[in-house]
Amino acid sequence: LGKNGQVGWELQRSLAPLGELVALDRQGANGQCGDLSNLEGLRQTIRSLQPDVLVNAAAYTAVDKAESEPEQADLINAQAPQVMAEEMHKLSGWLVHYSTDYVFDGSGNAPRSEAHQPAPLNQYGLSKLRGEQAIQASGCQHLTLRTSWVYAARGGNFAKTMLRLAAEREQPNVIADQLGAPTGAELIADITAHALRCAIDKPQVSGVYHLAAAGEVSWHGYASYVIEQARTAGKQLAVQQVNAIASSDYPTPARRPFNSRLDCRKLRDTFGLYLPDWQSG
Repeated sequence: LGKNGQVGWELQRSLAPLGELVALDRQGANGQCGDLSNLEGLRQTIRSLQPDVLVNAAAYTAVDKAESEPEQADLINAQAPQVMAEEMHKLSGWLVHYSTDYVFDGSGNAPRSEAHQPAPLNQYGLSKLRGEQAIQASGCQHLTLRTSWVYAARGGNFAKTMLRLAAEREQPNVIADQLGAPTGAELIADITAHALRCAIDKPQVSGVYHLAAAGEVSWHGYASYVIEQARTAGKQLAVQQVNAIASSDYPTPARRPFNSRLDCRKLRDTFGLYLPDWQSG
């Protein structure tokens, strides 16, 4: 589900070697429903396809808009995954679902492990947490993969926004007091396929895992790196300097966590998978 999103697009490549693949977007195809806001249509589609594995790469991701649309965010991020989990439990199949570091409050400086208590700061994070809880309560075999700061060649993301601003402005302002690890959709898709292949043979690995690139950086440091790489590649840019600002200088409807660091040791130890530094993506 969500085949045309950043992660969904890459999953079509990474999952193809594992078996027959049916990829759906919101419009659906051949009478099948891929719209997460249509719970009954979603349920009927799962029942008709009877998949061994359901990978949900669709979500409500408009973080600020969710503050004024909490019901819509909950429908797509919590109620739809519950339907998926209930149906996959009946089929004795696997559900792969993506969540976010926004389930945490972002306090302190230490990376969050899966054992840390969630405490979302905004409606988006709350809806994603409810989705996680619904999946766990269903009893279905699942890999819930929490990630952060996703980017890709396809779709809109922070890196692309910074390149656009760097071409237009001499001194863009970028927040410097929020830290995390930019994580490529390509990496997420490849790790998903490797972990899934292992999980199908080892049901005991079912659970929540953190999946983010290694290292850490602020949004300001990330923007500076992207611009430096673009210049090295010969791109003509207007930017002279990237100004570091505080979150308080750029108020948004939804509060963001200051600390988006995720501890990914559980994923690495369980599946024997290496997560490269964020810069390598």
